[in-house]
Amino acid sequence: MSTVTHSAPRLRTHWTDRLAHIVLIGVVLLLLIGLLGPLLSILAQSLQPVEGKDQGSSAFASYLASPALRQSLWNSVWVSALVTFIVLPLAFTFAYALTRSCMPFKGLLRTITLLPLLAPSLLSAISLIYWFGNQGAAKELWLALGFSGIYGAPGIVLAECFAVFPHALMILVTALTLADARLYEAADALGTRRWRKFFTITLPGAKYGLISAALVTFTLVITDFGIPKVVGGNFNVMATDVFKLVIGQQDFQRGAVVALLLLAPAVLTFAIDYHVQRRQTAMLTARAVALLPRPARGFDTAMTAYCVLVCALMLAMFGMAVFASFATFWPYNLTPSLNHYVSGLVDAELGDAVVNSVKMAAGTATLGTAVVFVGAYLLEKTRGLDWARPLIRLMAMLPMAVPGLVLGLGYIFFFNAPSNPLNFLYQSGALLVLCTTVHFYTTGHLTMVTALKAIDPEFEAVSASLKVPFYKTFWRVTLPICLPTLLEVSRYFFINAMTTISAVVFLYSPDTKLASVAILNLDEAGEMGAAAAMAVLIVVVSTTVTLLYLLLGRWAGRRTQAWRNPVR
Repeated sequence: MSTVTHSAPRLRTHWTDRLAHIVLIGVVLLLLIGLLGPLLSILAQSLQPVEGKDQGSSAFASYLASPALRQSLWNSVWVSALVTFIVLPLAFTFAYALTRSCMPFKGLLRTITLLPLLAPSLLSAISLIYWFGNQGAAKELWLALGFSGIYGAPGIVLAECFAVFPHALMILVTALTLADARLYEAADALGTRRWRKFFTITLPGAKYGLISAALVTFTLVITDFGIPKVVGGNFNVMATDVFKLVIGQQDFQRGAVVALLLLAPAVLTFAIDYHVQRRQTAMLTARAVALLPRPARGFDTAMTAYCVLVCALMLAMFGMAVFASFATFWPYNLTPSLNHYVSGLVDAELGDAVVNSVKMAAGTATLGTAVVFVGAYLLEKTRGLDWARPLIRLMAMLPMAVPGLVLGLGYIFFFNAPSNPLNFLYQSGALLVLCTTVHFYTTGHLTMVTALKAIDPEFEAVSASLKVPFYKTFWRVTLPICLPTLLEVSRYFFINAMTTISAVVFLYSPDTKLASVAILNLDEAGEMGAAAAMAVLIVVVSTTVTLLYLLLGRWAGRRTQAWRNPVR
């Protein structure tokens, strides 16, 4: 009898463990197919011998021997560095105002800075053309500043500053929020002046956030494709070179070479950021006191004026795109009308593109959230299959270092290969969903891992001791606790899928054309008004979905987060 009573629990535990291992292997296969396969295909393509040469490395030598392509490499580097040096102090000052001043309307000003996240990066480039282009509303002001025109490096730098500002701001706000008030109280007791406190306490405490923000900004700019394509003119960068080589010249090998070179800076910045994060020490201890800003009329007024100015510039950039989308015929007839929306959605038959974008975004939000949550849960809350866990962690971090343009090109080589049994997915909506999910996988994964690590492992330990299968604990305990974070990750996937361009520009077909890609096509056709209208439609969809997620989050909070409320 004793043998029978001991064998049944072992069989049950073994069955649930095997189920967890099967699902974990499924996550590994998905990342192998959606990430490593395309990247290896790019590498194989770039190493193929060039016609008339014997060694595969000659493709790289051929690229470096071309003065035009070397110039594109240099243009990408110095423009990205310049944007980083401009955005970093601007975002740091804004974050400092939000966290260290008592200025009014902090919530409103913070919300305005999030507008670029709801729009494709092309919107800022289109707005600049309407402001400072050949028929721009403020063309004379731009010329008076000494610039010959908006097209080229000046336009790219200005548009990129608008597009990447909220990314740097989010990092810096987090860095400045983690401050111990006791350090400032000690400095005040010693009679330390405000500037000395800033340089000896504030900056050292935020240095890791500054480094991370700088690396993220640099990577976003050097890998961006949309803005240089619209406002770059004859100023070539590596991202546009990949597009021209693949789409314009059908030179897939040189396109693969440029893609690998474009991958190098992103991997380097990711490695530096990873090293910095490992060296970071905790800024808050168990005895830390939260820093609350004190009213100071002069300082608060200055910070308010600065933040209002930044937000006014953002609203001017965003508002111009909205205004131009309704203008009947720029710049001769500015009467509001729906002509551009009709020409885009009806005449150009791009209504299906908007629907396709919503479908793709919804599919990405569903697949991405499910895979990220299940994968993170199995990594953090189950045991066994030790060989797969380091591999999943590595592949979960790798997408952050892979530009969307490089990933999309890898999908061409990998899924369009006749020998690949998954060839049937090529140019399908499912492939767009897979590519977008992989592209934005890292942020969702890190967010879910952070949430899961906050849950005491005792839940799983007690469940195991009571012979409760892991999936019941997952459904009854973990899922309700993590539901708010789950909704945030889902919203992140949806919004980014609506606005992405670089990851899908190589993969769409006439039946799966997306709204963000349609903006590029309209711009190339000279339909700037219709392109602005399409960008505004994307913003409207993104904003509407964001509001729906906020309402859903409040409902979920009331239903599943009652345990957070204090006991009265």
